[in-house]
Amino acid sequence: MYLCTLLTDEVMKDLKLFTIQYVGLKEGEHNFEYQIDKSFFDYFEFDDFNSVAIQVSLGFEKKTTLMQLHFKVEGSVNVNCDLTNEPYDEPIQGEFELVVKFGHEYNDENEEILILPYGEYELNVAHHIYELIILSVPNKRVHPGVKDGTLKSEILNKLEELSLGSKKEQENNDQSETDPRWDSLKKLLTDK
Repeated sequence: MYLCTLLTDEVMKDLKLFTIQYVGLKEGEHNFEYQIDKSFFDYFEFDDFNSVAIQVSLGFEKKTTLMQLHFKVEGSVNVNCDLTNEPYDEPIQGEFELVVKFGHEYNDENEEILILPYGEYELNVAHHIYELIILSVPNKRVHPGVKDGTLKSEILNKLEELSLGSKKEQENNDQSETDPRWDSLKKLLTDK
C-alpha cells in the first residue's frame, strides 16, 4: 500500500473501506459512495474541523490500460471563524479528476496522474478524498453573520469598539493639532 506509509496498521485497517480492488471489477463505469465524518480526519491527525458531514461520490471507470476516477464532494464542515472564533457550518463542494496508469514503479509526482506498479490489484482513495475536502474549504473562514452583520459576539463588539475609538481619536488629533502656518494657506483654498 503506497497511500500513507506514516499511518499505523490499525488506522489502515479502518481506511480499508476506501480501498477499491479493481482487479475483480469488469471494464466500464462503477460508482462508489462514501459518507465522511470527523473520525475520518482523526486518522490523518487533522483537527481543524469541529464536525464534518460530507457525501463523496466516486465515479470509477475501468479501461484496459488505465482507470479514470472522478471525485465529487458535497456537504459542510463546522469550523471556527477566523475573525470571531465562533463556530459555524461552512458549505463545501469540489471535484477532482484522477487518471491511474500502470508502470514499472509507483509515481505520484503529477497530481492528476497516478502510476501504479504492474501487479498491483487495489487502490486506496482515502488520501485523495482527504486532500480534496481540505482544498475545498476556503482559506479565509468568515462566519456568515459577520458578512451580513447579524452575528452578536463579544469579540466583534471589542473589535468594533477599538476600530471606532481609533478613528475618533485620529479625527480629534487632526482637528486640534494644526500648524498655524498652514491656516493662511487653507484660507486661500476657501477664498476662491
